[in-house]
Amino acid sequence: MKKHLSFKLKNAYLLQGIAIALITVLLAVQNASAQKTQTATTDSAKTQALLAPAPIVKPSYPRVVGYLSFILPLATYNGSTTYNFSHSTSSIGFPVGINVLYSDKFGFSYEFTPTVKVSGGTSKNSNLLFDPGTMFRFDHGFTIITRLAFETQGRYGFTPVFNQVYARTKDVNYFVALSLPARFGDSESASIGLNLQIGFTFN
Repeated sequence: MKKHLSFKLKNAYLLQGIAIALITVLLAVQNASAQKTQTATTDSAKTQALLAPAPIVKPSYPRVVGYLSFILPLATYNGSTTYNFSHSTSSIGFPVGINVLYSDKFGFSYEFTPTVKVSGGTSKNSNLLFDPGTMFRFDHGFTIITRLAFETQGRYGFTPVFNQVYARTKDVNYFVALSLPARFGDSESASIGLNLQIGFTFN
């Protein structure tokens, strides 16, 4: 009887020990799994933070930017074609101005262009042009500007401009433009030209 009771107690202790061991193992596995999940979540969050692009800061409007440039009249047609840098005569203009940007699609530009003419071994400031205009801004730095034109020589007209930003830095954007100046008045024939403009705007 005592042996039988002792055997039962031993079995009970053994089962109790096995149960405790199983519970301990299960708790350990559960804890390790929770820690692994937490670590994976943290690593995933860090990875997403590293891979996520920096938020794009949109500029506030209206915004005013200034610019400097030079312009080369390539050719002019007024019944016959005249090319710049021909017959020992050449001209170069220096457009300066400000652009008032009202949105990423629209703005207004105020521009003054003094022109220096070189002929016969002498040079002089031959003209001052004021040509304000509306700016229609597109993606990838492309802008169409429709300018009015008023010259101190007495000529007037309009100038469509096709402007492209080709390089950007923190402080300035570099651009190149082609323009088609149409001019009238001052007892001269109407003319249309082709100009090349290169410059930069301040950011």
